[in-house]
Amino acid sequence: MIKILFVCLGNICRSPMAEFVFKDMVKKEGLADEFIIESAGTSSEESGNPVHYGTKNRLLREGISVDGKYARKMTKSDYGKFDYLIGMESSNIRNMTRIVGTDSEHKIKKLLEFAGSDKDISDPWYTCNFDDTYSDICKGCKGLLEYFKMRGLC
Repeated sequence: MIKILFVCLGNICRSPMAEFVFKDMVKKEGLADEFIIESAGTSSEESGNPVHYGTKNRLLREGISVDGKYARKMTKSDYGKFDYLIGMESSNIRNMTRIVGTDSEHKIKKLLEFAGSDKDISDPWYTCNFDDTYSDICKGCKGLLEYFKMRGLC
């Protein structure tokens, strides 16, 4: 079982988008039973709030529902619960490292690293461009799935 936590700032836009895009990908590949996939934010500012309507609407266009998802803050204990903690941008990586203290097991990665890029996924909260965010998240999630397949992990 591979346990993944996608992380952004508030857990209402990018990380839930990545969570549900990746869940959809592994389901379509018949691999859903091999993963635990969740998301969280590095801030508690949005904790308890539903997914942003822009993310929700963008995913609904793809037939992906986010029903029942509410924002939560990442905790230090998440480091022990998950195999991979995947941030959307460099500032998420810094904040994630602050939360867990140290990344001694090298679990913290940036999503687009899996697509061969050091680029940050822009925050649609500020850009209002959920299409570009969706495109980048899909690239990262496809690369992540390939990463697992190439290593025989799923």
